Amino acid sequence: MPDELRLALAFALAFGAALVTVPLAIRVAWRTDFLDRPVGYKKHARPTPYLGGVAVMLAFLPASLLLGGGASQFGVIVLCALGLSLVGAVDDRVGLGPLPRVLAEIAAATALWSAGLAWFVSESETVNLLVAIVWVVGVVNAFNLMDNLDGAAGTVGAVSAAGAGALAAIEGDPVLAALALSLAGACAGFLPFNLDRPARIFLGDGGSMPVGFVVAAVVMGISEHAGLGQAAVVAAALFVGLPALDTALVVVSRTRRGAAVLSGARDHLTHRLLGPLRTPRAVALALGVIQALLCLVGLALFETPAAGVFVFGAMYFLLGSAAILVLDSSYSPDAAPGLAAPARQEPGP
Repeated sequence: MPDELRLALAFALAFGAALVTVPLAIRVAWRTDFLDRPVGYKKHARPTPYLGGVAVMLAFLPASLLLGGGASQFGVIVLCALGLSLVGAVDDRVGLGPLPRVLAEIAAATALWSAGLAWFVSESETVNLLVAIVWVVGVVNAFNLMDNLDGAAGTVGAVSAAGAGALAAIEGDPVLAALALSLAGACAGFLPFNLDRPARIFLGDGGSMPVGFVVAAVVMGISEHAGLGQAAVVAAALFVGLPALDTALVVVSRTRRGAAVLSGARDHLTHRLLGPLRTPRAVALALGVIQALLCLVGLALFETPAAGVFVFGAMYFLLGSAAILVLDSSYSPDAAPGLAAPARQEPGP
């Protein structure tokens, strides 16, 4: 099968499947009382079904098996993503707390390392394993934290997965690219239901965890072909740039205010954009455009000598730090708009 056709089919099949699985998940959630109820800082107006993430994974599965990693070493990515979706769904239902989630993420990172899909930044395999664990746990929880406003995690997940798929295609791995585009299509098919007003379903931990994991795994798995060595980690960070910025913003903001870092609050990047942009759809569009630009820069960096990548990484760090200071100095959480944010206890690493 031509590579171009494989990639197009991967996206289209997952997108079409999501248009079927998401309505089914909505009905199941209502019948089983698998609902997210507005309490505390949570501002949505009525109970809303969870299981959006399970629907996304069910849409992702057939496309990824048929056109992506089902019959290759990349099958471990699919299996770990399904495992994390299960852990996340249980957490949505009963509230597992941070430790079981982190242990599951560490196990998934270790599985990638065992399959030869981890970073190669050192001659020491112990160091490579530790870097893989930090990367996977960090990215998964960054996407988890990004799931705080309708459309935010789904949009950024779709764009980041598409960017990761483009990177895999450019680096000559159409199978891994198809796996990433399967995820992009599934996230895109979920968005019309999540961005409906009011939202008909939420992504939940059962979706944000595996979405973050697949993006992290694809970028990490393909980076060894780029020949950048340690600089590949810097270039890869652009593919998860917005979730990383949001996580850093929340940590800095809450530390500055003396608030608990793992507490729930309406102080994320999305909430700060909601005031001037007014609607979750506008925020999702803005996030998608910004993340797409970051992915384009990331693609360019993978074609740049390592020294240039490190120079850009330093510039990116300085610009990100300046953005955090500006955003936090001009924002009061008490004045955050009262529009719907997905309601659950805020996850943390």
